[in-house]
Amino acid sequence: MEQLTTVDTVHEEGSWLFTVSDRFGDEEEVILVPCEDGVEAWVNRCTHESQRFDTGRGAPIRNGQIVCPRHGSMFDSCSGHCDNGEAANTTLPAVDITVHTDGTVFLTDDDVTFAHEGGIDDDDDPDSTSHISL
Repeated sequence: MEQLTTVDTVHEEGSWLFTVSDRFGDEEEVILVPCEDGVEAWVNRCTHESQRFDTGRGAPIRNGQIVCPRHGSMFDSCSGHCDNGEAANTTLPAVDITVHTDGTVFLTDDDVTFAHEGGIDDDDDPDSTSHISL
């Protein structure tokens, strides 16, 4: 179990980005996002075209939904489900976390290990075709 951050930090900052490695050493970015009184962890990419949500400046979230900066599909931050746009009827891949009573967030997913805070060193900016201004 790897300590990540706190619920308060995620709520204050709007999201929290970290990188994990799978058993083959492949890295994947994960975002912690506010969800009602807690947080949820999702793989940091849209299900439509693998577009990153958080490119190092925080995940775009509006009214409890994570917004894909490329096409504007919106995913519920609590369930990960999308019911609109190019990614409609898909759900973000979840990463298992546990929140202790003191608000500390731990990575508890048996399929990945914590690599580091922040993203995979990739400076690509999205080529936005979204009608939503972020």
